Amino acid sequence: MQNAKDSFYMALRTRLVTINPERTILLRGTVRPGILVEEAEASFSQLPNDVFVLRWLGLGVDMDLGSTMAAEECEILYQTCGTQSFGGLDHGRSLSDMDEELVAMLDPFYTPKLSYTATPPAAMLTQVFWDEPGFAPIVIQRDQLSRSAKVMVYSYQEQGE
Repeated sequence: MQNAKDSFYMALRTRLVTINPERTILLRGTVRPGILVEEAEASFSQLPNDVFVLRWLGLGVDMDLGSTMAAEECEILYQTCGTQSFGGLDHGRSLSDMDEELVAMLDPFYTPKLSYTATPPAAMLTQVFWDEPGFAPIVIQRDQLSRSAKVMVYSYQEQGE
């Protein structure tokens, strides 16, 4: 499932750069698109603001098909305190902007599956696809608004995976 997870992340990352190139994060001295995979980064005590964080949850496998299909749930977390120029009073608008960006990043609901074990990434035979997101209610914590969305990501297992 690692190739599917990598392909899903890279598809969202590429789409975010197109949708909002200004959504970035400074991480270990490098400016990157504002999306990251929690398991691939050093742990942090608090999630960063104005960034999408992908957290992989449970894994399931259906072996009764012609090819084995794997599915893993991805929780996408994000939070904001608004902008400094508005004193944070626009945090509701900022969260709505992130909601819209996430919906746009997830559409279309598929991407080619690539293997990122080599450079450049090698195309595989199948695609990665996912369901529509399920959004959780907004969580308010002092001046910070946060939300999460869950998406089931599917992929057929290929030989050698």
